Amino acid sequence: MLGRLFDRQTASAERSPQPVPAGPRVPRHSGSWGTLRKRLIAEPGLRVLDVGTTSPTNINYITSLGHSIYMADFIDDVLSGQWIKGADEDEKPIWDTEGFTRQNLDFSGRVFDVVLLWTVLDYLPEPLVVPIVDALHASMNPGGQVLALFHTKLEPGLSPYHRFHTTATDNVELQIGRPATQQRAFTNRNIERLFSAWSGLKQFLAKDGVSEAIIVR
Repeated sequence: MLGRLFDRQTASAERSPQPVPAGPRVPRHSGSWGTLRKRLIAEPGLRVLDVGTTSPTNINYITSLGHSIYMADFIDDVLSGQWIKGADEDEKPIWDTEGFTRQNLDFSGRVFDVVLLWTVLDYLPEPLVVPIVDALHASMNPGGQVLALFHTKLEPGLSPYHRFHTTATDNVELQIGRPATQQRAFTNRNIERLFSAWSGLKQFLAKDGVSEAIIVR
């Protein structure tokens, strides 16, 4: 679901933002965020896409560094059920992948320098994963970077969906988001294959069953 584009001067709504998750925030050290934060501090004027429920914390921090930020909530749109066209012979849902990507990744000509993807790929239906990665590739400037986190084990009961909030340190803050079921776990090889069309990939040491990567357009 498309959200808002914010910058230091103006804020114009394209669709109403979703409610911010309630509940405590848990700090977690993030090597990928620490690395990306250095770029955000050093290079003002970047365009950032933050994937997840609207986070005033992220909006305020990113814009305070001189960047514009655009919000998109893929999980919210998945859970709406509107992109399921029916079921196949095995009673598995058939997804309107073209409609979903057009709705969620048509940025009216905007291209991004940074995408904060977080753990979203772990919670998407399988037919949507590759189209979203391909659409992000097409929506980024050369040299643009995606921050993504991946669960290393498939444990749906132990891996609730979280909203991630940025901080002015190398920590991010995790907050339980809307109910969504983990669909997959990624090995390093899975990640390399998924982003094989991209120009670079830096992976960080897995921690607490979650690996981190910065992928370069």
